[in-house]
Amino acid sequence: MSIVCFGEALIDFLSDGKMPESFTKYAGGAPANVAVAAAKLGVPSSFCGMLGDDMFGQFLLQELTSLGVNTQYCRFTTEAKTALAFVSLDQHGERSFSFYRPPAADLLFRAEDFAKEMFETHKVLHVCSNSLTENNIYKTTVLALQKAKEQGMLRSFDMNLRENLWQSTRHLLARVWHVMALSDIVKLSQEELTYLNHHSHTEEPEEHTIHAILGAGVKLLVITNGSQPIRYFTASLSGQVDVPKVKAVDTTAAGDAFVGGLLAKVSAHSSVFDFNASLNHRTQIEAWLEFASRCGAFAVTKKGAFASLPTQQDMC
Repeated sequence: MSIVCFGEALIDFLSDGKMPESFTKYAGGAPANVAVAAAKLGVPSSFCGMLGDDMFGQFLLQELTSLGVNTQYCRFTTEAKTALAFVSLDQHGERSFSFYRPPAADLLFRAEDFAKEMFETHKVLHVCSNSLTENNIYKTTVLALQKAKEQGMLRSFDMNLRENLWQSTRHLLARVWHVMALSDIVKLSQEELTYLNHHSHTEEPEEHTIHAILGAGVKLLVITNGSQPIRYFTASLSGQVDVPKVKAVDTTAAGDAFVGGLLAKVSAHSSVFDFNASLNHRTQIEAWLEFASRCGAFAVTKKGAFASLPTQQDMC
């Protein structure tokens, strides 16, 4: 089963942590990272998104192509530049972001930019919340999920919340809940679950929000929490999987490496029917998550996004 990731590709300028500070250019963007993660693990993957017709957009295209990602669904625009993110790291490898977006090219992708065959030739569609920050790109993302559902594709959503990308959070919750309801697999961090619980179900325990997500139609909910165990929930099962202990250098692509690893394993199933059947087997789910957690753990030991993602050989 092949995977297509829709959304933003951008440039991460990663700090060297020195004074005076300097920054090194890396290709990144959460959906692009997931596409690369799957490709490096040997799973056919595509990236779909709008790039600026500038030096950074061309750099992203070259990086994606060189790492085995199909880029035929990438589009270019002269109406906005490729987005930039300056990333500073603390002593534990945890990052803080300063984004130059909007305006940005990725926000300009529209329904007519989709190729019809993309939905006919892929089995998994993955999106993130950074393509929900403005109304037009939100509508485009919803359309993609609806088309994917019509074609019987599995749909994956990583909230990957960056509040500073939202000019207003007025519509944030409604859009996130809408996209979750269109998704089969949802990945949240513990912080994101807390955010949803606090803002959607004030004074209710977080279990209330977990039940609401599953009640919206999500088939597999995964909650990560840094070095703490990963929790998972389905309609009939719940449990947790331990995370490998490693020394973190840069956590920039950890979540994307995790999602790429998870989708790589899920995509081994030949149909949505097979995926649904697997959700009744605890050992199957935990095997997926154990592999995904090793992918995430590997990524934090290296700097950069694309560069830190593991290959098949790294996971042997």
